[in-house]
Amino acid sequence: MISKGGRRILGRITPKPTTWSERMIQVESSSRSRRDMPESDTRHMPIRKGEKKKTRQEKAAENRLKLLHAAAEVVGALGYTEASVARIVERAGLAHGTFYLYFESRQDLFDQLLPEIGGEALAEIREQLGVPPDFITMEERGLRAFFGYVLKNPAYFRILTEAEAAAPAAYRKYTADRTGRFLDSITTAWRRGEVKGFSQQELGVLTQIMLASRAYLFQHYGKDTDGPRAVPEWVVSAYVRFVARGLGLPEPQAGSEAEPPSTT
Repeated sequence: MISKGGRRILGRITPKPTTWSERMIQVESSSRSRRDMPESDTRHMPIRKGEKKKTRQEKAAENRLKLLHAAAEVVGALGYTEASVARIVERAGLAHGTFYLYFESRQDLFDQLLPEIGGEALAEIREQLGVPPDFITMEERGLRAFFGYVLKNPAYFRILTEAEAAAPAAYRKYTADRTGRFLDSITTAWRRGEVKGFSQQELGVLTQIMLASRAYLFQHYGKDTDGPRAVPEWVVSAYVRFVARGLGLPEPQAGSEAEPPSTT
């Protein structure tokens, strides 16, 4: 795990950035010796002059997050079934016994994994939204922010989809939170008169359609044989125009955040 712009990036705990395929090879090669595995960033780094020594509580919070992010990498590569405690602590660069200071069991970690990682995703998306002037701008920014997050954190989808069976309580909690936040936003827009032609009851249907679209569009246009890639601009433009027309809103003008591709 490293920080970029004050945000953690899931799936990177080595000091030197690696490609997605390289990271997966590192996780899958569980037979490699400990000395060949990536070292934790801060375990043996001396405290620099002027730096404040971390408190016990700060160190505990840091170790807990190391374990969660290591688990996210392992689950992203191998799935929940193959995410053993041994693999997780090795990936985190911590002693085996350290795991049980923060989690009662492997299942306890799984139950906390999706809410933690999903919460980071929602926080990053909210930051990218800013204060949009209207619903269609909010939806466009939200789509772009989601694509950006999962591009950097490709383990997200496997953590989410397999959680329905591996950590059902966590899955229900996270999806309810994610759905509820979006429904609140579209309901506010509906009350402002920005969502036309639908009853309040039908807003739940629109919520499910738009949230599902994000995942399906990325799965189809944001991946190739080499791994994740940026979703093309014309995909964002097509989606935003589709939503605007469906809700009876003015379509984005030329020069807006999403323009259709040239046909010349």
